[in-house]
Amino acid sequence: MQEDNVEMFDDLEGELFEHYRFEAGKGQAPLRVDKFLMNLVENATRNKIQQAAANGNIFVNDEPVKSNHKVKANDVVRVLMKQPPFENIIIPENIPLDIVYEDDSLLVVNKPAGLVVHPGHGNYTGTLVNALAYHFENLPLNSSERPGLVHRIDKDTSGLLVVAKTEWAMTELQKQFAEKTSEREYIAMVWGNVEEDEGTIESYIGRHVKDRMQMAAFDDESMGKWAVTHYNVLERLGYVTLVSCRLETGRTHQIRVHMKHIGHTLFNDERYGGNLILKGTTFTKYKQFVDNCFTVLPRQALHAKTLGFTHPITKERMRFDSEIPTDMVECIEKWRTYAQASNFGNKVDGL
Repeated sequence: MQEDNVEMFDDLEGELFEHYRFEAGKGQAPLRVDKFLMNLVENATRNKIQQAAANGNIFVNDEPVKSNHKVKANDVVRVLMKQPPFENIIIPENIPLDIVYEDDSLLVVNKPAGLVVHPGHGNYTGTLVNALAYHFENLPLNSSERPGLVHRIDKDTSGLLVVAKTEWAMTELQKQFAEKTSEREYIAMVWGNVEEDEGTIESYIGRHVKDRMQMAAFDDESMGKWAVTHYNVLERLGYVTLVSCRLETGRTHQIRVHMKHIGHTLFNDERYGGNLILKGTTFTKYKQFVDNCFTVLPRQALHAKTLGFTHPITKERMRFDSEIPTDMVECIEKWRTYAQASNFGNKVDGL
């Protein structure tokens, strides 16, 4: 519901296109549909939602509703408009791709930090999908009608992604991710000293109840989807720790949420509060040092380093490894130097 989506409030005629679809959880208490959508739609305003409802754009369980309609547990809420969503209009763009492997069935791309994976509200162009549409024709669509995408990583996370070039490859690769036979290892730098050398974090992950831009960890299955992250410490650097995280599941913001859940927010993860000084001293020089680290690494310290899967045609087990980007390496080196000077560095199983 962007400012430029004025068509949303026009009278509806002819075919309608789904722009949003949400299913209320099992624990959803009765809530006005305008408030329900306010919590879930980025950049929405109460007035715009109410106008949309007045124009018949908002449906609950396939019936048009007014803004005061109460959403209950398991209700399906949809916003339908007469124009297709902007993110479904893929404009091919000549954006360079760092392709580390390619054959007739698939390719593996090393995505830089800052590149959005697919078009969405606020990012309709300049994404990885726009680049794929330029460089490749007739890529298969996934269940969200996004060409080639088997999985995704966040905008400010760097690292490896596999892209399907055929329908068969898409089906087989998605099956591997669903059945947890793919391998995904991330390198993260987190605030604080992770005391256990290794561990497993398990929870349900769903939308944060107060900040709808965040995800959160829950014990209640009605609040989200089951998520499992395995981690091991690579290096302790005093007030931060370098860890390896292996995903058993692939939920939105999974590593970011799980590490915060155990008290170790990712370094410079603005959305989850990691852009604040969460550990350390009150000395001015230390604050200056951390600010310099934030400048060197102006994003969350997370890199999708390793990706493994079975080739859908040859059945060969494939494994790809990527270098940690320069910005993250420079930040790690700064902390390593600081830790050595402070005599509290501890390299457990370094890179």
